[in-house]
Amino acid sequence: MLPKGGIPLTLYDLVAPGLDLRGEPRYRIAEIRAADPLGADAMLAALPAMNAAADVPALTVALRALVPDPDRVAALSVVDALAAMRDLGILLGSLKRHGTEPVPAVPEVLPVLEELGRRTDMVPRDTVHHYTTWNPLGARQRMYTGDRMEASLQDAVRMVFPSLVAALGTCAELARLEPYDPGFALCLDRTAQHVQAMVDSIDFTVANVSPVFFAQEMRSYFEEIDVAGHEYLGPAAAQVPLWLVDLTLWQCDRSNPKYDAFLRESVQYSLPSWRDHYARHQGGTSAVSKLSAAISWEAVDRLPQQLAASAVSLARVLRILKPFRARHMTIARKAYSEDVRLYDMGSGGAPIELLRSVLDLTRDNETLVRRSVERPNTP
Repeated sequence: MLPKGGIPLTLYDLVAPGLDLRGEPRYRIAEIRAADPLGADAMLAALPAMNAAADVPALTVALRALVPDPDRVAALSVVDALAAMRDLGILLGSLKRHGTEPVPAVPEVLPVLEELGRRTDMVPRDTVHHYTTWNPLGARQRMYTGDRMEASLQDAVRMVFPSLVAALGTCAELARLEPYDPGFALCLDRTAQHVQAMVDSIDFTVANVSPVFFAQEMRSYFEEIDVAGHEYLGPAAAQVPLWLVDLTLWQCDRSNPKYDAFLRESVQYSLPSWRDHYARHQGGTSAVSKLSAAISWEAVDRLPQQLAASAVSLARVLRILKPFRARHMTIARKAYSEDVRLYDMGSGGAPIELLRSVLDLTRDNETLVRRSVERPNTP
């Protein structure tokens, strides 16, 4: 869909007003995109050329020129602080891609990154949200390479942000309900609609982004950087927290140690309210466990109607998650095959084998729920 001006609309652009009205500054996407608190527009328009030339001196000068005075940082609103981190961050990643640790190269950026992290209540570097959702569109779009496939990679993440926000709401409601409640199945049906956007996103990625391009052009820009002795990953797509949906559906009590460890590391890159969601629900009882326990108490041949509806709805959500995970794994295998890859680990800091593990866990939980309806007396 092309509006007046020729910039393609994403799903985000169709539902953004609803997010903006929530009062959360990190959801004021249009304002963050429009903000240019460091006056970085002209300089960052030249960034793809600097990266193509591997011009480390120019990148260093650009970063130094954009670093604001600490007093100015302290006066920024949350919206402007997010935009400032976005614009500094893409230079941080560019320097690291060319073999230069950015904070030692420009030491005056350290207190600025730390203050921006405090003001936004996020990690002291850019995340996937800065690079995609909060990134302007059109002529002001911040890009490492300027390639159309990079733009498609950014769009693929942008298009799922509203669905993630909505899915967190339905999952939080689901956690308060039991399978006998009429709202249990309704929450799951709404979650299924939101999760479908994730599948659409990865299909868009498959159609528009070559695994070779990601592996050999983009992956290098997502390396970790050192900030005051702590390494922070770059704005990797793995930071898009589909795991927040897993958490309520099955992960909080039906996971494995490797996936648990990955989530504990990944949660720091999320928005503050999303981290709060994780803290509230990580020790809870999953929807799969609630349903399994309820069905185990039923000694009749036919499940009560509401319980059966809850089981059908839960199986549907898990069934939608399976193709997302399978396609993600296929892309990753191509990007990290021996004849293509430049790195052994994924951009989210985990080995490719973890994707197989999570896919297997999703399948196992979907099978358990599906069979519970087929054989109602089986826990």
